[in-house]
Amino acid sequence: MQEFRVLIVDDEEDFVETIVKRLKDRGLDVTGATSGRAALELMDGKEFDVAVLDVKMPGMDGIETLREMKKKSPRMEVIMLTGHGSVESGIQGLQLGAYNYVMKPVPLNDLLKQMTQAYERKLIEQDRHRGGA
Repeated sequence: MQEFRVLIVDDEEDFVETIVKRLKDRGLDVTGATSGRAALELMDGKEFDVAVLDVKMPGMDGIETLREMKKKSPRMEVIMLTGHGSVESGIQGLQLGAYNYVMKPVPLNDLLKQMTQAYERKLIEQDRHRGGA
């Protein structure tokens, strides 16, 4: 599997720690953040290919974070994590440029597949912007 840089953003610390560890075990370069602000600060120092972003977070929610992420890094692909009550937010995320949304809890393999597809789309977009198509 091709290595790409992933940013996991969720206010549930245990979830972030678990998913970061499990993705690192699979050879990915993964960084976790427990708030939208922390994620944006991390983006100042490092470029990420794919972000997995929780919709419902206290303070700066996922939609607001997505808007700011897209300003900083328009080509980074973002997958929104939604609960049953926040599907509308997932759809709103798509309208704001998110790659996709997945329902929590999401099996790791499904999330990995989504992240890989998002990364592949990012590569295609980069090629197009370099004068490919």
